[in-house]
Amino acid sequence: MIPFSDIKKNNFSDGLYIVSTPIGNLRDITLRGINVLNESEYIICEDTRISRKLLDNYNIKAKLISNHKFNEKRNLSKLIEILKTKKIVSLISDAGTPSISDPGKILINECLKNKINIFPIPGPSAVSAAVSISGFSEKYFFYGFFPSKKKILNKDLKELSNINSSIVFFCSPNKINEVIKNLKIFFSGRKVLICREMTKFFEEYIREDIDELKLFQKTPKGELTLVISENNNNSISLGDIEKMKIKKLIKNSSIKDIVSIITRDKEISKKEVYNYCLSIKK
Repeated sequence: MIPFSDIKKNNFSDGLYIVSTPIGNLRDITLRGINVLNESEYIICEDTRISRKLLDNYNIKAKLISNHKFNEKRNLSKLIEILKTKKIVSLISDAGTPSISDPGKILINECLKNKINIFPIPGPSAVSAAVSISGFSEKYFFYGFFPSKKKILNKDLKELSNINSSIVFFCSPNKINEVIKNLKIFFSGRKVLICREMTKFFEEYIREDIDELKLFQKTPKGELTLVISENNNNSISLGDIEKMKIKKLIKNSSIKDIVSIITRDKEISKKEVYNYCLSIKK
């Protein structure tokens, strides 16, 4: 039997409701999500223009409060005061589940300090949607957006390359080509699923071996969700004979050619050969 106690008329507890909203197609919101938003006196959102399209579609008339990464700390005391008056307040993001690579964590932690009720209203998530169609391991690590500082990025990717599970990233379209270059270095031998405009009219899914992945000729539209496969590479380690051969080749050959030569007849990790070549160059 499925309980429906929260759908009874006026049977909502006061507090903060974390409501998942569609990642593209407006029809993907849950019935319960619509019900909670209709009962909310205030809806906290990122961009009121984006949220208004969804809310108008379902004739939801709650007051909107803009809350994004640039003002969420400044808004905090005002939002807590509203919640302390025993009102029903919902938090939504522009798309997907709030506080997952979106604003929300700061407010949630402040609610916990003030003993304010918090309720999750599950629904759409770009992370679970991408993993569900990847065909990769259901064990996954979610990283979020790539950092802007190259030093931090390289450190994190090196650590992540040792995790034997699927790995999920978010990526802005203007960064994707730089990201692809890094994936080839740290995740050689693995596969990738690139999801673009999920659930929208022009949705696109690119499945490729990372070593064969090509750069985008034009900047793609819409944010991207990337899923890297688990590491099924059973390759052998680089031996002394191969290392000696690389040292001879490095004087007159490119790293790409050396990787191809060394891994042609033996199941040696391309990533290991690449990194060894880099260490010699340095």
